[in-house]
Parts: sequence; C-alpha cells; structure tokens
Amino acid sequence: MERLKFLSDEEVGTMHEATLHIMSEVGIVWTHKPSLEILTDAGCTVNGNRVCFPPDLVEGSVAKANKRPAIRGRNGVVNTLGGGDLYFHNLGGARDVFDAKSGRRRIATEQDVIDATRVLDALPNCHTVTPFFTPRDVPGELMSLFMYRHCLPHTTKPLQGPGIQFADEVKYAVEMAAVVGTPPEELTLSLSPVSPLTIHDPAAAAAVEMAKAGVITANLPAPTGGATSPMTITGSLVQQSAETLALLVLGQIINPGCGVVYCGRLGMLEPRTGLIWGGVELGLSSAGTVQLGHYYGFSVNVYGFSTNAHTLDAQNAFERGLNATIPALAGADELSGIGEMEAGVMGSYAQMVLDNELVGSVTRLRSG
Repeated sequence: MERLKFLSDEEVGTMHEATLHIMSEVGIVWTHKPSLEILTDAGCTVNGNRVCFPPDLVEGSVAKANKRPAIRGRNGVVNTLGGGDLYFHNLGGARDVFDAKSGRRRIATEQDVIDATRVLDALPNCHTVTPFFTPRDVPGELMSLFMYRHCLPHTTKPLQGPGIQFADEVKYAVEMAAVVGTPPEELTLSLSPVSPLTIHDPAAAAAVEMAKAGVITANLPAPTGGATSPMTITGSLVQQSAETLALLVLGQIINPGCGVVYCGRLGMLEPRTGLIWGGVELGLSSAGTVQLGHYYGFSVNVYGFSTNAHTLDAQNAFERGLNATIPALAGADELSGIGEMEAGVMGSYAQMVLDNELVGSVTRLRSG
C-alpha cells in the first residue's frame, strides 16, 4: 500500500537543509567537556556554550549508522526494524494507574511494573515491551534501573528501554542485559535532549557510555511546538531532527556503525488549554517525523496511541485511534502508546487489552 505523505520530496529535502543550517550555524548548547573534546577532534567548532557541526560530519555520521537494527527477545523473536513491518509497543513511564472498576487513579508501585510487563507479554499485538510504570515506592535516582530490572524476568519479548538520565545507569543496564544475551542485540536505551537545542551534561555523559557499550540508541527529543520549539509543525520537525542528529554524530564518532532508531516525540501546544496530546496535530507531527527519518534511511519510532482522556470513553477511543492510524499509514516502523491515558501521565491494564484489539485494526488498514 502506498504511504500517506503530507510533505513533498522537495519539502523534506528543504527540511534537511534547514537541519544542517541549524546544526552548523546556530549550534547546540553543549557544555560537557569530555564529549566536547570528542566532537572538536572530529571537526566541530565551539562558540561560547554552543557546538557547531560541519554538514559533512553530520551527513557522514548518518551514512555510517546501522539504520536497521535487530532487537532480540529471550523467546528468540527478532524485530528487524526498517524492513517494512510495523511494530507496536506500550507507553513508557506512566506515573499513575487507572482502575477501570472504580474509575479512580492510584500511584504506581513496583508490583505494577511487574504486572504490566506480564500483561504486555501475553498480548499478541504488543510486539515490544518497555517499562510501563514509574514506581513511586523506590528512590527516584534508582527508578529507571528498577523498572528495567523488573521487566527482564517477566517478558520474553524484545525489551526496549529504559529511559536513561545518567551515565552510571548505562553501565548497570548493560550488566543486566548481559544476563539474558548480548547487550548490543538485547538492549535499546534512550535519553532526551532538553528542547530547544540543548544537550545537558548528564545526557552527554550517558550518550558517551551508550556508544561505548555499542547498544542500540533511540534518543527521544520531545519538543513542544509553540513553547520549546516553533509554532509550525515543519519548524518543530527541523529542530527535533537537529536534536536527534547531534547525539547521533557523537555516537558514530565513538562507535561507527552502532544501531540507531530515529525517534521523535514532538507535540504541538494548544494555546487555549495548554494541552499537547489528543489533537490531530500529534498524528501529523508523527507522520512528518516518519517522512524525515525515512529520508535519512532510518527506521522511525513515533507516538501511536495518544489521548488526553482521563477515562475509557469515546474521546479516548477517537483520539488514540486517529493518532495511531495517521503515522501507521505514513509508514512508521514502530508506534508507541499501548495502555496510555491522560497524555502519558496514567496507564490502564484495561486499556492495554483494548489497544491490543486496535492494533489489529490499524495493521489491517495499513495492509490495504
């Protein structure tokens, strides 16, 4: 089935040129000295607290990257990204649990991380698992590692995550992944730049460790159009791409050929209400991310099931169905959001089961 396109090939090429302009002329705020030395040795220049990337270095780094990484599970299943298949995974990092029986919320615990992983492992249309809840009964500085540790024993599917904030977390996650397999094949790690155009010191240090370990990187810039990025979708897509490629360049200098998933978590602000998720602009932003990522040849992971709804109602179904279908038809390689509610703040076991059914419908539609 022919892919849904909102941007012409010429427009996508122009966005690539704008990305290179931002990276080479505007620069990225970057103050972590060890990684700055790596970048400057490769030809980057520093102007105050900004590092500027030569276009040739950016394009050369894109060319070196492994754009079709294979993510393996303990059950022998291999998700080979970028080959034309669409893989769905769950929301990651929800704070609250929605109780479908009472209609009330509660704070997530360690047990919820385990229970959610077991449910997702049993759902046939959830192809990849990522740590679902952020347990509030563990110390905050250990939360990401606890999430990953509680997922590993309870799923045999390919496991992506956790989101990394600090370099030490990378080392421990790699050690845990080594228990079940080879970390570069079993482990996908992500970290988020600070929009606009900022790589803070902990993220830079973590990116260095991720590259040294050779794990698949799936960095998650999450600009908000109209707040931390331009009001226009295309302008925000360009900024998002610059934030993604800046970390990619560092990784490819350290470890050429390591696996990369091109990710985007762009949301567009609704100025009247302050809401970001739910509107059709989220689906449009994801579709644009898919087109730009495919321009570079990467497999692309974007928002899928997304809603602002606080309960299992018609608003929930409409918003999540629309925002998953648009990027699916645009050719996304991975879509997130199984089980998501309330803009990712909350998750629901019942929603996971419902989304398992919705995945079947979206997949059937995409096949034509």
